[in-house]
Amino acid sequence: MSEIGNGHVRIERDGRRADVIIARPEKRNAMNEATVADLTAAVEEVDADDDVRAATLLGEGSVFCAGFQLEMMHEKDVADHDEFHRAFRELLDTIDETTTPIVAGIKGAGIAGGFELTLPADLRVLGEKAKYGIIEVNLGIFPHQGSTQRLPRIVGLGKAKELVLTGDYIDPEEAAQCNLVTDVVPEAEVDDRARELADELTEKAPLGIENALEAFQTTFDVPLEDGLSTEHRLAMQVYGTRDRKEGFEAQLEGRDAEFEGQ
Repeated sequence: MSEIGNGHVRIERDGRRADVIIARPEKRNAMNEATVADLTAAVEEVDADDDVRAATLLGEGSVFCAGFQLEMMHEKDVADHDEFHRAFRELLDTIDETTTPIVAGIKGAGIAGGFELTLPADLRVLGEKAKYGIIEVNLGIFPHQGSTQRLPRIVGLGKAKELVLTGDYIDPEEAAQCNLVTDVVPEAEVDDRARELADELTEKAPLGIENALEAFQTTFDVPLEDGLSTEHRLAMQVYGTRDRKEGFEAQLEGRDAEFEGQ
């Protein structure tokens, strides 16, 4: 286990999985400047570790993340808000750009900034009673850290507008139906399910996952022909690897593959 910088986030490792855990249960894991800085550093550390093949993003205690710390947000002036939100955007971009797959486990609540924190994750597990949504229009502002940009790419423009403009929580089952989350489980099982999914990813060919994520990240909003060309180029990089040969041989021989990231 390693504690990051300000002590608001820690990393726990289990085999080839790393768990990035927001550790402010007394604040319902609400984020302030120090938390955002620690999360950014933690994700960067995990992504740089060649021994880590998948990660989770979790909250200590009964709540994933209650958004931004309201007292802090209330006291800031416009310039301070601009600086803080730029730092939060850097965190989200860091999650988005990592080639280590990340599974977010959302129990209890993932509200406002806590909701937007989950959007760059690759997979999301939601508790069946969790409050999950973007409530900023109820606070005199609007969600502006991915809810008008990343969210429509996940659920479509119509559903994204509904969630942003009403400021209502989304029902967990509806979240699954519109592909916002991968799985809905009882609250007590959220972290374990997120870890289980991440463990499944650690068993896959790491170079295949890494290149697939790069293909998603670099081609989503480019013309189709350009995206297909990038996808092909990245695929050919994988075909020359030891793991590709191992994967095919294991399938032909009816055994589990042993991938080495080479």
